[in-house]
This record gives sequence, structure tokens and C-alpha cells, in this order.
Amino acid sequence: MENYKEPGWIEVITGPMFAGKSEELIRRLRRLDYAHKKYLVFKPDIDNRYSEGNVESHLHNKAKCIPIKNAREVLSYVDDKTEVIAIDEVQFLDEEIVPILDTLADKGIRVIVAGLDTDFKGEPFPIMASLLCKAEFVSKLTAVCVKCGAPATMTQRIVNGVPASKNDPVVLVGASEAYEPRCRHCHELRDK
Repeated sequence: MENYKEPGWIEVITGPMFAGKSEELIRRLRRLDYAHKKYLVFKPDIDNRYSEGNVESHLHNKAKCIPIKNAREVLSYVDDKTEVIAIDEVQFLDEEIVPILDTLADKGIRVIVAGLDTDFKGEPFPIMASLLCKAEFVSKLTAVCVKCGAPATMTQRIVNGVPASKNDPVVLVGASEAYEPRCRHCHELRDK
């Protein structure tokens, strides 16, 4: 049984901003430390809000990571001893990440990803939509709506104190200065 390798799978942690996705990813990484598992942590280099060399939650809990420019870079770090791959903000990577993670899971690697399921317009991020379909385990988290206190499933972008326009670009890396959690009833988009 010395060549036995546990089967791989994909876990997705998703929801709006401020729901605790990175916090949950970091919690799972700590459990891997306790279990003495060999893992690699990545994040897209575009996410430099708090730190370039760490996955960092809004509560400032951290885990060391490897910033990458594209999905293919993940493969250059994986070796025969790698048991787990974790990626934060996976929605910012290119679409090649989906078949790469699928292949790694097929090879017996546990894959844990965290990311936004929808953009500020409420539209699905294509990468997350694909990963949600392929995942064996999905944790959909909610935040608290800043307007009414209901469960927030949407990410509201704020530009100069007002809701963003539906014509604004999808990707804008930011935190509380640009985004807030909202429920479906309090989420707004300007036409222009």
C-alpha cells in the first residue's frame, strides 16, 4: 500500500465579497498543517490588496502563497509529493485553470479554490460557473447586507459613493473602499 494515493477532488468556496471565503480557505490550510499534508497555495498576481506573497482575509489572517500571472504556472510548482493545491481569487485566472484543476484532481490531488461566484452586475464568473459544476464539494457563503441586514449574496460596487454603472469594467480589484455586500433586494446598478 505504499504507492496508495488518496483520490483527488475539487472543493469550491464561493459567495460575495465579505462573506469569509479567504478566511475559510485559510482555516482549511491550517487543518492541512495539522494533518502534515504537502500543499501549495496560489493567488492571481492581480490581487495585491493587502500583500503580494500572502493570501490575506479582510480580518488580516494570512497564509503564504505563490502569486501567478496565468493558470499554466500552477503546473510548474506541482510535483509527485504535492497532495493539495489551494487557490484564492480563482475567478481572476484565465479559463485554462478549469481543465488544469480537473486533471490535477484526476491525478489524486485535493483542489481547494475560493472566489466570487458573480461579478458586481450579478453575472456569473465563467471560471467559477465551470468549477461549481465540476466540484465534489461546494461551500456557498453569505455576508450581511449593509443596507437591511439580510443575508447578502451579491457584491455591490460603489463608485464615488454611488452604485456602479452596468457599463463599468468587470474587473476592479478593491476592498471596502469599492465594494460592499448586499442582498438581492438592495443590490443596485445604474444604467449609465
